[in-house]
Amino acid sequence: MSVTRLSFPELETRANYKIDRINGPTNAQADLRLFGKSESDVQVTLYRDHHAWCPYCQKVWLWLEEKQIPYRIKKVTMFCYGEKESWYKRIVPSGMLPALELDGRVITESDDILLALERVYGFLGYGMEDDKVVPLRRLERLLFRAWCSWLCYPARSKGDEQRHCDQFIKVVAYVEEALGSTPEPYFLDKFSVVDTIFTPYVERMNASLFYYKGYSLREENPRLADWFVAMESRSTYRGTQSDFHTHAHDLPPQMGGCWSNGEPQAKSNQLQVDNGPWFGLPDVAYPEPESSRAEALQRVLKHRANIIKVNPADDRLFEEALGCALTYMMTGEACVPPPGSDVALRYLRDRISVPRDMSIYAAKRLREALEATAALVGNGQGTPIGVNHRRDQDPANFGKK
Repeated sequence: MSVTRLSFPELETRANYKIDRINGPTNAQADLRLFGKSESDVQVTLYRDHHAWCPYCQKVWLWLEEKQIPYRIKKVTMFCYGEKESWYKRIVPSGMLPALELDGRVITESDDILLALERVYGFLGYGMEDDKVVPLRRLERLLFRAWCSWLCYPARSKGDEQRHCDQFIKVVAYVEEALGSTPEPYFLDKFSVVDTIFTPYVERMNASLFYYKGYSLREENPRLADWFVAMESRSTYRGTQSDFHTHAHDLPPQMGGCWSNGEPQAKSNQLQVDNGPWFGLPDVAYPEPESSRAEALQRVLKHRANIIKVNPADDRLFEEALGCALTYMMTGEACVPPPGSDVALRYLRDRISVPRDMSIYAAKRLREALEATAALVGNGQGTPIGVNHRRDQDPANFGKK
């Protein structure tokens, strides 16, 4: 039996999610971070991507959040998503991200940025050039290359595929050994810059190998599993953490392609990541916050007009269907949407970006509601997600330029 759809004014009364973007927990929506200090203390500007997805931006972002350095954020479009802003190219002609302005000087390359920050604000646990850190930085690059070799090049044969797999697993064993050599779950005897260096690509490896290769990095490696749990205990990481769906579909155009091995486990994983159920995926382990539904609702309502505008469906049809999905999310009661709205609902389901739009659990709740509501009227799928670019996510459509 279907319940009556809540009106948008009624939904507004349930959107009781608020966050202090300036002084509160790490979040992707902030343009200024003060950590309780004065705006006059800000000496740093971080230029990072609109989508809160760029791995090198995430590394610097995490460092600043952990050190609680007051800073401004200016958001720039990555080429994959749309045209780079002309004002940014005047500052950084190459368009490279991230960039950091420190005392009037603009620095690019994430490692150079961290070195410059260390000189002014001190180390995060250990310095980038510490004798304990340098070998681990090399190990991270070795792991990155093994991952790319397996993921980003089509295998010419099953033997070729297996060799790339074996090489990656061999390097992961070195990572497990490094993690096992300390009493803490981190790479050294305390959380440090090394963990911020490993975070971006290990997170993307976890997502992409699950989706394209049927390999669960987090579940197959106990030390890395413990490391993920430790990272997720930190609000800094939770605020930058993405989900499997966002990574699986944003990586191909960034990396020049991601190649599935076509095995049954990979196909099964792809079906779950794309169509649910999203709870139970090995992408997050900390308990779901009670605020996840309210967060998703607040974020959708804030951007409702643009969400409707960019959806290929008729505006009225989609608006009614969206209201039905939000009613289900907030009440747990099925609300039948208009006939033919299944495609429109799944178009939105496939374009939720974590953490740009909302945190990982909020996104799971919204995807779940959109899929459950769409399934009431059909099996139609939205426009396929692009693999050469993601201009469907152009921030210009959301008034971001």
